[in-house]
Amino acid sequence: MSSSRHPRSWSLRTRIIAEQMALLTAVCLIIGVVTMVALRDFQIGKLDEQLKFASDRASEFRGDQSPPGGLPRFPSTVIKDRNPLLGPGQAPGTLTALIHDKTITQALRLTPDRGDQEVLPDAARPQLIALEPGAAPQSVTLEGLGEYRLVVTTTPSRDLLVTGLPLASVNATVLQLGFVLGGVALAGLLIAGLAGAFIVRRTLTPLQRVAGIATRVSELPLHEGEVALAVRVPEQDANPRTEVGQVGLALNRMLGHIGAALTARHATETRVRQFVADASHELRTPLAAIRGYAELTRRSKAEVPAEIAHAMSRVESEADRMTVLVQDLLLLARLDAGRPLDDAEVDLTRLVLDAVGDARIAGNGHNWQLELPAEPVTVRGDGDRLHQVLANLLSNARTHTPPGTTVTTGLSASPGRGVELTVTDDGPGIPATLLPDVFERFARGDGSRSRAAGSTGLGLSIVSAVVEAHGGTVGVASEPGKTRFTVRLPARR
Repeated sequence: MSSSRHPRSWSLRTRIIAEQMALLTAVCLIIGVVTMVALRDFQIGKLDEQLKFASDRASEFRGDQSPPGGLPRFPSTVIKDRNPLLGPGQAPGTLTALIHDKTITQALRLTPDRGDQEVLPDAARPQLIALEPGAAPQSVTLEGLGEYRLVVTTTPSRDLLVTGLPLASVNATVLQLGFVLGGVALAGLLIAGLAGAFIVRRTLTPLQRVAGIATRVSELPLHEGEVALAVRVPEQDANPRTEVGQVGLALNRMLGHIGAALTARHATETRVRQFVADASHELRTPLAAIRGYAELTRRSKAEVPAEIAHAMSRVESEADRMTVLVQDLLLLARLDAGRPLDDAEVDLTRLVLDAVGDARIAGNGHNWQLELPAEPVTVRGDGDRLHQVLANLLSNARTHTPPGTTVTTGLSASPGRGVELTVTDDGPGIPATLLPDVFERFARGDGSRSRAAGSTGLGLSIVSAVVEAHGGTVGVASEPGKTRFTVRLPARR
């Protein structure tokens, strides 16, 4: 059975209606069975009273006064002259038989249709002989005659007198009642099902409204930025006296707590971003001074000891590295704050040629390839930031792959998909455990992608932020021997 057909996967409305119908069906079945059993017992009680009357009338015939050897047996044909065993007043279908010393001396029956006397068929006689005398009637199915209610009494001559009445009318009445009850129950179940479906649907409507509120909240962008959770369950669905109202009230409280937490988070993020922006901005001035004094020492004509010269070169190198880090942090802070980017026509083809040319100079140990379309590809955006995106991707490929690695930069454009920029290398690849975090800030790879030089860990996060600011997407797919970064940009934004 498929999971969609399992009762646990049904909706609450369907389960309530199904359980209601199952309960009503069980109740109707129990009522019908009890009613039919009670009616059959009542009918059999009435039949037993008639049977006692028939037995008393048959007993008026003195079986012990019959000639020796018992009464003569009649052939299996209708008897014209009524036998005293079946005197006037007996109901049609009444059966009487005299048994003398395990031998039937007389076995007659009134026909059910006309009330004529007829001899019982031979197939039923052994069943009558096997009966034991007793005061309580018993039900026996006689061969060729059907089901009968029989009572066995003893005559003064010690013979057995069997009297019986057919159960056909009782069975017919019970069967007819069963059909009536079945039809009434079926119609009742149909009406109850339709009414139940309407009532359940109407009862669960507030719960559907609460679910709709929860769905709307789940579709809000809660992961970043300032979020205003103005959606609330209406007062009519937040009544604490009802079960659905309790759910709505709990949802409102939860939304209030979540809204307060999101507000606090946004305030904290805003303060952190402002601090990073302010610190980055303020650090540029002392860093410029450090770099200037280090460069001044290097350019000085005076003789400087070798140790001092090496130390000053390291100061200048680290000042340059820190300047790049500060600039990256300042750029990310500005992007997080939603600072608008330039919106101009950018020739991506020329931008790719310039960026790959710079990368070839910086990493002459790698094999740099181009895959460009015949026609120039242009987009609307900030040319400097897009150049930084491609420069960071190429720098990432150069830094984390060994010399001799082939790095291919591809560019394509299509009317339906916009512009696609790819950077592919045949290096060792990125471990699967690190793929989800490659665009996080300060994320770095492990030794599987060897680093020829240090990095700030902000390059790919800047790529992601700039691309998103342009309305595009960036993704990565990696396996040993092939790593591809794909940037998709809209042709117009």
